[in-house]
Amino acid sequence: MIQRFLTGLALGGLLLLAPPLQAQQFEQVGDYQIHYSAVNTSFLPREVAEEHRIQRSPVMALLNVSVLEEQEDGTTRVVPATVNGRVGELGGANGEPLAFRTLRSGDSVSQIAVFRIHEDAPMRFDLEVRYDRNSEPAEVSFIQRFYIDR
Repeated sequence: MIQRFLTGLALGGLLLLAPPLQAQQFEQVGDYQIHYSAVNTSFLPREVAEEHRIQRSPVMALLNVSVLEEQEDGTTRVVPATVNGRVGELGGANGEPLAFRTLRSGDSVSQIAVFRIHEDAPMRFDLEVRYDRNSEPAEVSFIQRFYIDR
């Protein structure tokens, strides 16, 4: 139990530390914040990657998406969401579909997807994030460049 907590804490910490590597970004949609970040999987500690069945490789990256709802008192709460999306080289075809799965760590809930990167190529992400089943999904798009650490 303690090992699982520490592992979750390490992965969550790594994703929180990702801003120095690549600024964590979010889009505001009404009272909801859709946070997203992508990092090379080789940055993940081996134990964390094994625990969560994430392939560590210099040519693979991890996309993490989570949704927070802003409360009236100024705090936020995690909201479960489903994410669909595609990733591809900028200017290329529609890209490849991303296979998202849920990652739970303590009170946090994220949707993660692992994908192959192309060195020094800007990659475009097109996501549909559904955090309210009674509303249309929010569309989030961004471009990020990755470097392969050899």
